[in-house]
Amino acid sequence: MAAELAAASERELPERESVIRRIRDHEGGKHRPDDEYTELYCRVYGLSEYALFNDVDEDATDDDEINAIELARRAAASDVGRETTDRLELAVDDLASDYPRTPPGQLLGRVRRHLEYVGRLLDGKKTLAEYRRLLVAGGWLSLLGATCHIDLRQFPAAAARLRTAAQLASHAEHPEIRAWCLETEAWQALTEGEYHHAMVLAQGAQDVAPRDSSAFIQATGQEGRAWARMGKGPETRAALTRIQQMVSPMPMPDRPEHHFKYDPAKSEAYTATTLSWLGDPAAVHYARQVLARLESEEDGGPRPRRAASARLDLALALLATDEPGEAGHLVLQAMETRLLVPSNYWRAKEVIAGVERRSVAEAGDLREVYRELYGAPQLPQLHT
Repeated sequence: MAAELAAASERELPERESVIRRIRDHEGGKHRPDDEYTELYCRVYGLSEYALFNDVDEDATDDDEINAIELARRAAASDVGRETTDRLELAVDDLASDYPRTPPGQLLGRVRRHLEYVGRLLDGKKTLAEYRRLLVAGGWLSLLGATCHIDLRQFPAAAARLRTAAQLASHAEHPEIRAWCLETEAWQALTEGEYHHAMVLAQGAQDVAPRDSSAFIQATGQEGRAWARMGKGPETRAALTRIQQMVSPMPMPDRPEHHFKYDPAKSEAYTATTLSWLGDPAAVHYARQVLARLESEEDGGPRPRRAASARLDLALALLATDEPGEAGHLVLQAMETRLLVPSNYWRAKEVIAGVERRSVAEAGDLREVYRELYGAPQLPQLHT
């Protein structure tokens, strides 16, 4: 099986013994395969992810949701109808709210099925108002699908989804979706180390977005992150100040986990990330507060995936205050959760590189854990 997985992979896997140990963990139920290995098993067996790894038939579950909407549509005397579009928009909100706690490969399957349903509805008879609502729903779904593809580092598919989302937003005259498309591209550029390009895209998103929208705030945050990666302290802090001014009067939304709805709590998390990337020691305080909140029972309960990312922020911030021991411990905890998505692997590598340069005894163990989980790391130079 290790040989078959290696043959199915598009990149070099860890040494065979490491892969064999992982397969045994999967077979024994010790760990669920992460997104990369899930895809490899599916290639080897020629089966879907849901057929291989889910006790509950999630295809059927998602089909039930769509079938329920379809029944309501047929009950109304029109091809689409208000009831159908209302329920479809609620389903879009549900998917966007599930994003922080659902593996991207799994959420992507649900998004695809809803997009197929939107496509069928667009082929039917509809009023102009219904047509626009379908375009908007399709735009949000395409955007969410692109975000999942970026998390999985499937960049050609992400680009295609973003183009579709932008086209639907243009037809529907929906500037916020257009702005989110640019913001999402900016995040991808950041993960690829294209910091100046990310800054330009983030500023472009702000030009397009309505000034009172979540997209405008999020794009401002991405601009700040890009400035931080380029080591531009004044520009970074100016962006953070603008975010604080926009967020401070905001109420907490009904669904703070909604990926496309900015809530005040996210501001603190963005501050922690941005200052840690800038190498500002103040990031330690923010990052500790963010991690404590994400692991508490408040505001909807613990959010393990976000907490794993928050550990990376805190670990990087601790390197700036010359505390590599705790930084190494935190990055190990983040990796062992197995909740990091591929688009965040580079952040773990960056911390490991910093720990190694400080000659911490456990640095070799961190490298080995990373190699077993994600493949041989090509460690970057830590930004200072």
